[in-house]
Amino acid sequence: MLIGAALLFWGWQTGYLAVGLILAVVLEGARVIKARWEFSDQDFTRIWTFCTLVFLAAAIYSFTNNQGPSGYRGFFENPNFFTQRDASAATARTAASLVRWLPMVFCLFIAAQIYSSREGIPPETISMILRWRWKRAQKAGKALPPSRSVDVSYPYFALCLFASSVHPGEDNSFFWGLCVLLSWALWPQRSKRFSIAVWAATIVMVIALGYTGQKGLSRVQGYIANLNPQWLFGYGHRHFDPAQSHTDLGSISRLKISGTIVVRLETKDAPVPGLLREASYRTFKGRTWYAEADKDFFYISDTNNSSIYVLVPGKTNMSSANIGCYLDGGESLLPLPSGSGLLKNLSAYQVSKNSLGAVLAQGPGLVVFDAFYGPGATLDSAPKLPEDIQVTPLEKKVIHEVALQLGLREGESAEEAVQTLRRFFLNKFTYSTWQKPQRRRFGKPGETETPLANFLLHTHSGHCEYFATAGVLLLREIKIPARYAVGYAVHEGGSGKYVVRQRDAHAWCLVWHERSQTWVDLDLTPGTWIAMEEERAAPLQSLLDGWSWLGFEFSKLRWGQNHWRRYLMWALLPTLALLLYRIIFQTRRRHRRQESKPTPALFWPGLDSEFYELEPKLAARGLARHTSEPLSDWLQRALQDPALIDLNGPLRDLLNLHYRYRFDPQGLSAEEREELRREARSCLERVDQVRIAQAVPSS
Repeated sequence: MLIGAALLFWGWQTGYLAVGLILAVVLEGARVIKARWEFSDQDFTRIWTFCTLVFLAAAIYSFTNNQGPSGYRGFFENPNFFTQRDASAATARTAASLVRWLPMVFCLFIAAQIYSSREGIPPETISMILRWRWKRAQKAGKALPPSRSVDVSYPYFALCLFASSVHPGEDNSFFWGLCVLLSWALWPQRSKRFSIAVWAATIVMVIALGYTGQKGLSRVQGYIANLNPQWLFGYGHRHFDPAQSHTDLGSISRLKISGTIVVRLETKDAPVPGLLREASYRTFKGRTWYAEADKDFFYISDTNNSSIYVLVPGKTNMSSANIGCYLDGGESLLPLPSGSGLLKNLSAYQVSKNSLGAVLAQGPGLVVFDAFYGPGATLDSAPKLPEDIQVTPLEKKVIHEVALQLGLREGESAEEAVQTLRRFFLNKFTYSTWQKPQRRRFGKPGETETPLANFLLHTHSGHCEYFATAGVLLLREIKIPARYAVGYAVHEGGSGKYVVRQRDAHAWCLVWHERSQTWVDLDLTPGTWIAMEEERAAPLQSLLDGWSWLGFEFSKLRWGQNHWRRYLMWALLPTLALLLYRIIFQTRRRHRRQESKPTPALFWPGLDSEFYELEPKLAARGLARHTSEPLSDWLQRALQDPALIDLNGPLRDLLNLHYRYRFDPQGLSAEEREELRREARSCLERVDQVRIAQAVPSS
């Protein structure tokens, strides 16, 4: 009853008490049910394969579903339904669930042993190495390696205890239950040299030491839990700071030379968004834009735990785009179309936003979601003065000078100022990733101008960060609120499907529209930048894109961002059903065929010897041959009968001929074979003529 007790204990600890009770009744029912199956080695192999497939199915489901299911209820439900708020907790819960299922997964294998006519299971049915050795020996015609059956009851007992260890309880019930079951299992294995008192004292001492040790480990675990675990996994991940954006003013932008695909976008019956914004910033210092006080993120609740996140409440009449992007290190800003108000099917652990319109997601390595966007209200907060109209003192003089040249004046409408800036940058500036040596700063010998001043006054050439920074500061010069935005430009693709590469990284302006009370995108970079960046594409770009697509599809499967897991689960069901059918029904059919087949006639050299005809003749007269008695011993015993004294010589000669015919590799010649036949016939005739008055006892 040890297996049944272990299953009940497992069910009690893990919350599967009903399942544990059913399994215990099934396995321990073999003590009452006397019927047994005659499983062959091949049948055991199929049963083991069946259990292995069940285990793989559970593992594929649980580990591709990054939410970490705690039961079977989510097997065929939406993979985005059971989301967790912490990646490490999700992984732990997923692994714990898989461990708790082990007694159910392998119950058929232990049942096959219990209800089979054999006392164990051949190890080659489990070990592929042993199976390979057997097949190799059979092909080579060599003697098969020695094999013996293995009782898997104790390994299954240990598996139940291991699965029971993954339990939510905080009491000591598991420890005391473990002690009772282990003592129960060790009782039949105790040494007979020592008394029961010594054995019991040893068990008590071990239990006391185990209890003391687990208390000490609990204290260490509690101490570690109170520490900030960030340092444990902080190394190896790229440092991510959404509070600032360092520009490459004065140097070549290194990001734009890469053709790696970072975002995939698909729209249906909707205009493709030209820009995907990741973040915006307010304060410019040196060569860096900062979010400063608005860098803090605030948690967005998941609506009804259905992977829906409302960014702008009450926003309607929105278009949608399906976006797939990677979360580097499990955390990244989401590239979203301007005016995004709702996110659906976003399988993330946590989503948060800041007042500058950035959305930060923590989750698996890849997320695929639907973004709903449209004109009107945005995530961004209203202008904050004086920060959104402030020009850094270092750039103040050159910005003021250029604003005067353009005729920009304070009080001018945002529409008029935008049109002036568009004409200015379109007619007098070009796109370039290379800057000439900077000129000296006017009025200060020995010092050079800032990269932005050099761009506006002399080179008139630069990349998007120059145009965006200059546009924001020029608008602020005339007191129009503006911000610096970063993200990607969407242009490559068609038929509703687009890809965004690293070289599509872009920067532009956000302008406050006073009349509509919204922020509007303003891209002042000449449109020629897209063609110039495409010229930098690698010669084997199409081949690299194919490889990138394969990686993307694998990531979708790995991180549960498609329905392949569901399809895979359904595909495994027919396989498991077919395997189970072959185990149960084809085994029975094979046994029936073997029983219905006539037993083939055995033949070996000497089987047709006429000497065997003497045996029934002598047995009819009370001289029967004993079981396994050699012919020579039987014949010597029979010749002790006085009635057969005259046959002593002929019968011994006949036996020698028979042995030669039966065992001599050379056999008998034709003359000798005829002599055996003739002598046997003569002896039979003489035995028939003998009148035995009283049967001699066989003993």
